[in-house]
Amino acid sequence: MAEAGGLGLLGRDSEGPLVRMLVDFGERLRWAGIPVGSGELLSFCGAVAALDPGDLLDVYWGGRTTLVTRRDQIPIYDRVFRSFFLDSHDELPEPMKLALKSSDIESQAVIEVPATEPGRPGKDEEEARLGLMASDLEIWRHKAFAACTDEELAALRRIMNRIRVVPPRRRSRRTAGAPSGTRPDLRRTVRTTLRMHGEPAELFWRRRRLKMRPLVLILDVSGSMADYSRNLLQFAYSTRRAAARVEVFCFGTRLTRITRALERRRPDDALDQAARLVFDWEGGTRIGESIDTFVRQWGRRGMSRGSIVVICSDGLDRGDPALLAGAMERLSRLSHKVIWMNPHKGHHPDFRPNTLGMMVAEPYIDLLLSGHDLASLEELADRLPELR
Repeated sequence: MAEAGGLGLLGRDSEGPLVRMLVDFGERLRWAGIPVGSGELLSFCGAVAALDPGDLLDVYWGGRTTLVTRRDQIPIYDRVFRSFFLDSHDELPEPMKLALKSSDIESQAVIEVPATEPGRPGKDEEEARLGLMASDLEIWRHKAFAACTDEELAALRRIMNRIRVVPPRRRSRRTAGAPSGTRPDLRRTVRTTLRMHGEPAELFWRRRRLKMRPLVLILDVSGSMADYSRNLLQFAYSTRRAAARVEVFCFGTRLTRITRALERRRPDDALDQAARLVFDWEGGTRIGESIDTFVRQWGRRGMSRGSIVVICSDGLDRGDPALLAGAMERLSRLSHKVIWMNPHKGHHPDFRPNTLGMMVAEPYIDLLLSGHDLASLEELADRLPELR
């Protein structure tokens, strides 16, 4: 690799600290769902070598140009870049730490508006880089859906389309070839030995494949959730478009499966079709009966086995508490993790379940989030890959 850059971090030693850091960043992108191969990594290192390795902006645009191939991968790249470079300065080489002190503000501004291509900055962009103008996007992220105007909600839904949910992975029973592992690949080893006319060949290995866990979203669309149900449905549409194995249900007094309706190309058409399927929209709430119906009709057939189940509800149940407790117990045994998103949690930092439905379901909940604003939905997207 050619030596370039003001700091000269990419020298002739291909195993230098910066090269290893760039390779680790590529592996982090691969885990997040972006297909990064050895060819892309070589192009990435070459681009960084031709630019200034000490300038974080050059590293950002070099990686985005060489590692990102589709538009829907940009939010994933931005999230991984921010967590890898901006949140872990202690792990970086010493020359880059010094360069980061002067480029963090500019990098945050570029990542905040990832659709902006590098070039001559405009007046607004220059003010954002200098920190003289507050970002409306950052304000909307932490503003409750119930307090937003119609224009702000429309903007939030457009931003929500960029959220890419990556469910955690699990080891499947099938195996695949790997550089190392616990099980030898006898078939490949024997074939290679025969091609070498009986000479001992290299011992090949196999490793169990990683498979995405299914994701099930169960949304409360009753009257008490009227301020949040439309936005949660928009989040479900974005999740359904981003991940492969996603099932979406809505419930008020009864459960309705709307996965097929969310397959429409235009978001408005998909949401309107889903709203037509749910007959009890903004009606009563029977959480116990709805979850019990899901477990009996879909969960036991395999839909919830080993999956991540996300229930979005305020816990105001008008049904039998014993039925809810039994349904949650069976659901927790079938699924891998149960996540409950209660909008009231976001309004009270020291939130404790105080409704009968939440108190009954709490022993079977693995993670309790709010879901009342965009930041809480982004938190769910960030924490899902950690539930391995």
